Amino acid sequence: SRTLAQFLFGDEDALIALDMSEYSEKHTASRLFGAPPGYVGYDEGGQLTEKVRRRPFSVVLFDEIEKAHPDIFNSLLQVLEEGRLTDAQGRQVDFKNTVIIMTTNLGTRDISKSLALGFTNVNDALGNYERMKNKVQDELKNHFRPEFLNRIDDVIVFHQLSEVEIVQIVDLMITNLETRLKAKDMGIELTSKAKAVLAHRGYDPVLGARPLRRTIQREIEDVLSEKILFGEIKSGQIILIDVEGDEGKETLTFKGVPREALPDSPEDLAEAPTA
Repeated sequence: SRTLAQFLFGDEDALIALDMSEYSEKHTASRLFGAPPGYVGYDEGGQLTEKVRRRPFSVVLFDEIEKAHPDIFNSLLQVLEEGRLTDAQGRQVDFKNTVIIMTTNLGTRDISKSLALGFTNVNDALGNYERMKNKVQDELKNHFRPEFLNRIDDVIVFHQLSEVEIVQIVDLMITNLETRLKAKDMGIELTSKAKAVLAHRGYDPVLGARPLRRTIQREIEDVLSEKILFGEIKSGQIILIDVEGDEGKETLTFKGVPREALPDSPEDLAEAPTA
């Protein structure tokens, strides 16, 4: 959602994210759309309507929409149908320039039970996706009223992540780490084996790639912090991360190599002398 806000409106801050688990009680609807006259918070406006009024060009994310109180959906019907909403102060808030995204976990509990452990091949992945899509559609119909579902443009069910995609996520997270290391005049390179090990350890068929960030922090960032603190890796070096050991018992290795010794690939870098 943040990337979409950056792409559409040129600013990651053009994202209005709302955790709908915080709006599961009847009285919490007033927090979204504004408290009625005479009630506490009347002058402050609603947490949704006031933000959209001030920033009409934005991405609005309703995270875990299924947890919202039913009264909230009555107001959202007007937003989805007419692109506007009148707040508690009588002001009309324009939603016509917003992109509304709603996420839900409906159906994922049963789906996760049927997923095989580890990565799946292409045929299994396609079969899992079709079953997952049908299950989610059924769950949506059981939970939401037809008039609400009919106002949603599209329902997107995300595919189960493949091993290649997990490795790509590893690359993105390492890029963020590299940006921080540049402030210390350092770089970082991972061999393909190291990326594969992180992808395997950080992937969960139920949780997806969420554990991957913790894996990288535990196995890369924490170790690097200690090595930098004790002077084992110094400014001006490229940090090479490789793997040693047999399959199932792999250990990540860290080596600081002079920047001028940087070859064409991390695999070549593994053979370079340590400074």
